[in-house]
Amino acid sequence: MGGPTAEARAAQIAAEPRGDFFYGRRYFVNKTRFWGYLRKPGQSASSSKLVIFRESSKLNPDRFPENGPEGRRYGFDQNYEYRVWGRYTGREVYDVNSNQFLPEFLLTNYEVVDRNPGWLFRTDDSYDPTHISLVPR
Repeated sequence: MGGPTAEARAAQIAAEPRGDFFYGRRYFVNKTRFWGYLRKPGQSASSSKLVIFRESSKLNPDRFPENGPEGRRYGFDQNYEYRVWGRYTGREVYDVNSNQFLPEFLLTNYEVVDRNPGWLFRTDDSYDPTHISLVPR
């Protein structure tokens, strides 16, 4: 997936702005309904949580048809990094296609931070759109 060295990533995280928001990394796997990983500012990706967005206040950034044109289809933003506002609802939601109960996050706003941030958990991360290959360790 490329990206900075582990030391450079740690320095980026240490220097990133803090606030009442989360950093989110979109993680698209075919047929799943989770959105991706969220973490608090200043925390490493290993502390992040895989979440399902509740979109009653704001639609997620890639709310497009799954068979739409290139660049305007669900999952087009795989691995984009976002600044995400909202809150955890306290509910867990079942994603039938990944067979997981995941925290529900009420999305209220977002902005793109980086369209090509590279690896998520480790420098040797490998992305596979057909199964869950990116997990914190």
